[in-house]
Amino acid sequence: MKKAQNLPPLTSAEIANLWISYQNDTMAVCIYKYFLNHVEDRDVRSLIAYTLHIAEEHVADVTNIFKKENLPLPKGFDEKYDANVDASRLFSDTLYLIHITDISKFALSAYGYALAVVSREDIVAYYTKCLEETIKLHNDSIATEVKKGLYIAPPKIPKPEGIDFVKRTDFLAGWFDRRPLLAIEISNLVYNTKRNAVAQAFATGFSQVAQNPEVVKFFEQARELTGKQLENLNGLLNKDYLSATLSVTSEVTTSTVPPFSDKLMMYHATAFTSSGVAQYGVAMSQSPRRDIGVVYAKMVAEIALFAQKGANILIDNGWMEQPPGAADRKRLARE
Repeated sequence: MKKAQNLPPLTSAEIANLWISYQNDTMAVCIYKYFLNHVEDRDVRSLIAYTLHIAEEHVADVTNIFKKENLPLPKGFDEKYDANVDASRLFSDTLYLIHITDISKFALSAYGYALAVVSREDIVAYYTKCLEETIKLHNDSIATEVKKGLYIAPPKIPKPEGIDFVKRTDFLAGWFDRRPLLAIEISNLVYNTKRNAVAQAFATGFSQVAQNPEVVKFFEQARELTGKQLENLNGLLNKDYLSATLSVTSEVTTSTVPPFSDKLMMYHATAFTSSGVAQYGVAMSQSPRRDIGVVYAKMVAEIALFAQKGANILIDNGWMEQPPGAADRKRLARE
């Protein structure tokens, strides 16, 4: 890596993505050290160890970049304060594996976006490496799910018999005489049901171990909201006699000993929420049937409103670290 003085200053996009990466990877180190302390399955242990290794490596890389640029390092998360690896087991090995698969999908999107907006040679190289590592993690986690019979494949559809074109405007309708779901609509519905199932399980576990009563209530509400949205998405599939994922809350133990700080669990929830809004937006744009678009729009509104509750809790407790931003020109003009 070239020395920072021989490179142009970091752009806002580069600072923003590196800052977010540091937050996410310091959180991942805390989570996967705890997982590693309890996992029993050899294959899942290998995946957790690899996930932890790349998270620790990313933290070191970003730390090095910030130091060379003389930028203040974000606080992020510290295993001394935000994790208790010796806490009793809260999740099963199955949920560990499902979480890795889900988090790898989130990382693929995040690193792909970062790579698209950065330009400095060393930062491009960094996010290229991150993406390559995440591709391997994702492929290995899917292969492990298949091996263990845990992978739920999307529903099959008939093979197209030829090329066809839309002939009627009711192709876009959805309330009366609705057409069958398109393959892309099925794909998005299945993906989003799986994400809600994971989110519901983690909200269930976090509600049992959170210490702050307001945080407990937040996760109880998150459990109900994700369950409701899971039911809505499954309902759209069921109308075409298709099936998707099932609830995985049974993979949560009855432990009430907190493995993580309330701050970390709240940040984990906000990361899931922001990712969910983005994915719903993608699904909405790819669903021509109007009734499906309305369902997604309603769910985006629900989780956006819920995310505001989470942000208020983070702010009220002094847990929300302010990201880097533009200069406040109005304030500077008054000084």
